Amino acid sequence: MDDSYRRRNMYIFLLVLVVGAQVGFQGWRTLFNNFAVEVGGLSGLDIGLIQSVREIPGFLSLLALYVIMIMSEHRLAALSVCVLGLGVALAGLMPTTAGLVFTTLLMSFGFHFFETMNQSLTLQYFSRTEAPLVLGRLRSVAALTNVAVGGGIYFLARTLGYAEMFAILGGVAVAAGLWAVTRDPSRIDIPPQDRKMVLKVRYWLYYALTFLGGARRQIFVAFAVFLLVERFGYTIEQVTMLFVANNVVNYFAAPLTGRAVNRFGERAVLSVEYAGLALIFLGYALIDSAFLAGALYVVNNVFYNFAMGIRTFYHKIADPGDIASGMAVGFTINHIAAVIIPLLGGLVWLVDYRAVFVGAAALSVASLVLSQFVDAELTKAGAKG
Repeated sequence: MDDSYRRRNMYIFLLVLVVGAQVGFQGWRTLFNNFAVEVGGLSGLDIGLIQSVREIPGFLSLLALYVIMIMSEHRLAALSVCVLGLGVALAGLMPTTAGLVFTTLLMSFGFHFFETMNQSLTLQYFSRTEAPLVLGRLRSVAALTNVAVGGGIYFLARTLGYAEMFAILGGVAVAAGLWAVTRDPSRIDIPPQDRKMVLKVRYWLYYALTFLGGARRQIFVAFAVFLLVERFGYTIEQVTMLFVANNVVNYFAAPLTGRAVNRFGERAVLSVEYAGLALIFLGYALIDSAFLAGALYVVNNVFYNFAMGIRTFYHKIADPGDIASGMAVGFTINHIAAVIIPLLGGLVWLVDYRAVFVGAAALSVASLVLSQFVDAELTKAGAKG
């Protein structure tokens, strides 16, 4: 396959929005934990509360189906990145728990609605063999963007305060979204999408893997970096450098994941991911080395690239008109557990932080068992290979 897909209007459109969204979101992730601890004085329970609130918009991703009844998917994607950037820009002005809850909600609505539209448009506009490569390439560009964000924060942190850094990063996201509002990359030959929630029994495995993935990933998002900051004393500079190293690795790894899906299939890729994650989460619970904890964080992110196999699996078994609904339903299912797990994890953390990561390892094993049914479901759909 050649690289002609890169020249398509939709690819360029999504590329710009991915860069803008990543500048805002990665900047928020890099600064948030240190900002919350150093400026806001927040505890583990506060962090858990905010991270739980952060996932409410993901749970409400189904609302995107109603929004696209009155505007196009690409327009919603552009406006969502604007909202994401606004939430990031305001975060540095509100260091209290209540303030961070508000700005996190704003940022999160933009992020989750954009991701829903991003994945939907990618699966609609690209074929079954192109989609894994496009998803991998976009993740690679996102990783490169994250490296640039990390480098920028590393130097900006020496001269600017948190409020100024949040404002700059959020402003870049808003600018990308405003650019995209002026563009129309749509095509008329794309199958029309069902604008209501579609739940079908034959998509059960997609739903199950998505649910477990959401529960497990939220433990990682909410507590992996917090572990590094609270238990191992990582500074903002060290967290930033870790993110840079992580994204350099993922810049090269993400495209390889897309090729691996095409070559080995979803079952093999997902099995490797879940087995690896089970070992990594046990590592978080058992090790006492700050360096090894940081290394596990990087490897953890590499394995999460493999999660694209869930979406490409759905792409193969779904009716063409179910793509938009499937992505919205998937995001909602992904966040059913995510809404409560960070808060529950925060309570468990107060007793024993290791139990949080052991729970994530158990969820990984459950996903590994379910992933063995992927080939059977592809065969039923007549879509294997």
